[in-house]
Parts: sequence; C-alpha cells; structure tokens
Amino acid sequence: MIGSIKGNITLKQNPIVMVDCNGVGYEVEISMTSFQNMPSIGSSISFYTHLQVTENSQTLYGFEGLSDRSLFRALLKINGVGAKLALAILSSMTVHEFEMAISSNDSESLVRIPGVGKKTADRLVIEMRDKLMDVEGHASAEKETEFNNARKEAFDALLALGYKLPEVKKIMANIKPGNKKVDEILRIALKQVDN
Repeated sequence: MIGSIKGNITLKQNPIVMVDCNGVGYEVEISMTSFQNMPSIGSSISFYTHLQVTENSQTLYGFEGLSDRSLFRALLKINGVGAKLALAILSSMTVHEFEMAISSNDSESLVRIPGVGKKTADRLVIEMRDKLMDVEGHASAEKETEFNNARKEAFDALLALGYKLPEVKKIMANIKPGNKKVDEILRIALKQVDN
C-alpha cells in the first residue's frame, strides 16, 4: 500500500492533484479544503495517502495530516459511508469540528454536509464515538512528529551556524516538546547560548 507521497505538483484539477515523483505522475484525490490550500503548480507537496482498490478502479486519496487520514479510514467503516462521502465530510469540517459534533451528539451540523441525511448523521454520531479515540491518538502522534521534525531542522541550523556538536546536543536536550515551530526552537536555543 502507498502510505505517503512526496513530489512536485504538475496539475491541479479539483478534486485531483497530480504529483510527480521521480518522473511518475500520481493522481491524488483530495478534499476541497486541501485543494484550496494547495500551493501553485511546480511546488513541492507531500500527502499521507489511502489507496482504495475496487473491481473497476484504483483511487489514491491524499491528506495533509495523519488525523485527516485516520478519520477518513474510520468513516469508511461506517455502513453507508463511502470514500466520496468521507471526503465530503473532510471538505466540510475539520477533524476537531467533527469530533466536537460527535461528542456533543450534534447530528444537525452533520446534516448540513452535502450527501449526509438525517439517518446517516444519526448513525455517524452513534458509531463514531468509539472510533474517535483512534483518530485522537493519531492527532497527538502527528504533533509529536512535527515537533521532532522541527527540532531536527533547528539542530541542523545550529550546526550550520558554527556551534559545536556537544554544545548543540546539550542545548537541544533542554528544549521541551510542544507545538513549537523551527523558528521558536531556534529562538529558545539561541537564548540558552547567550546565557
């Protein structure tokens, strides 16, 4: 199975984005929200993916984050929800908004999504409660991965600035995990160096 894809955008035709990976163009179907956030043609992009194989087709769905993909996969397990409807849900709500609707039994906000009727909304509220734990777990793992990637970039930047490896290791060991971006981590690290 294809778990993720990284390459350059060669075509944008809603809801399809073609991603060129080493000379091979992959058509990736994405949500409206993701499509609106896409950079221009020629830009580098990466997606977490879900490959759906049916008797007549193979479709690669792309997601900006693991929590989006986890919710998509959880939705596919609900009776009456296919890939198109799952993508419509992700186009209409963020993962957090969906979680809030489910936890507060708010089927009315789900009915506003194109393709979701009253019965489907009620079924989603009932059946998704247990599945949301898995989605939330992926969301926290995603944040940890983002922090570790930012930390690695900051580590490399400090080495490029001429700081010695033992000094950089000591500085980075003192930086606590959180929702920090590379520039925040660098700012904290440089303050430690100055002290």
